[in-house]
This record gives sequence, structure tokens and C-alpha cells, in this order.
Amino acid sequence: MEHLDSFMIIGISVETTNENEKSVEDLGKLWDRFYTENIQSKIPNKNSDEIYSIYTDYETDYKGKYTSIIGLKVNSLDQIPDGLIGRTFKGGKYQKFVAKGQMPNAVIESWQEIWAKDSELNRRYTSDFEVYGQKSQNGKNSEVEIYIATE
Repeated sequence: MEHLDSFMIIGISVETTNENEKSVEDLGKLWDRFYTENIQSKIPNKNSDEIYSIYTDYETDYKGKYTSIIGLKVNSLDQIPDGLIGRTFKGGKYQKFVAKGQMPNAVIESWQEIWAKDSELNRRYTSDFEVYGQKSQNGKNSEVEIYIATE
């Protein structure tokens, strides 16, 4: 269990659901847009180049609708470029998981394990996120951190 401070993100978003694998299609398109439009270069006041993939605005639990945001941590939301969104996320208790292996398969497998443990994790369904840092682009040795908001 880790306690994380609140943070701000600027990026792009989509509303989706895990029902009928809609999120696979929607998130694939969102990631594609993030890279094709070089969103990372358009974000002002960045803290680092780590990419955050956030899941928030949960309608119910992981089976309902939610919003996914892909972006970067920033120092300020004073300048949000057209077409992008800015959000603040509250700190709190998070359970950390590390997806290891070939991406995106390792992340998908980790989420399946998290969903299987849903009831024992005491999830808050406020905001959960993945952090794509330096180790995330190492082929079959890649690592991505996943943080789940808990009680």
C-alpha cells in the first residue's frame, strides 16, 4: 500500500466501457491519437516524460462506463491547449502492481488479475492509473506500474 499525493494531468480522453471489449478498440484509438498527433509535445508545464494512462469517472465499477485519459503530469493547469483536457486527481491510498513482459499484453494480463481480486482490494473507483516510464519500452523485459485506488 502506498500513499500518493494529488497530481495534475494534461492529455486527451475518451469515455468507454469494458463491456463487449469496447475499451480495447477505444483505448487503442486513443493511444494511436496520442502518438500520431504527438500530444506529448503539445503539453505545457510537464513534470517528466512519463506517460500516464488514467481511468476515472467510474459509473459503477470496472464493468460500467468510465473515462480514460492519456497524458503527462504537469505543474499547472493554467495553460491547457485546445483539444486537450486538464484534470486534478486527489491523493490517497493506492495498491501498486507491476506489469512485466511484452506490452500491451502484460498490462492486459495484469488488469485481468486485478479484476479477479476486485472484492479483496477494496477499490474506491475514484481514479486508477498506469505509469509508462523508461522501463516501459524494453520489449519482453518491459515494466509498467499500475496504481489502484483503495480504501
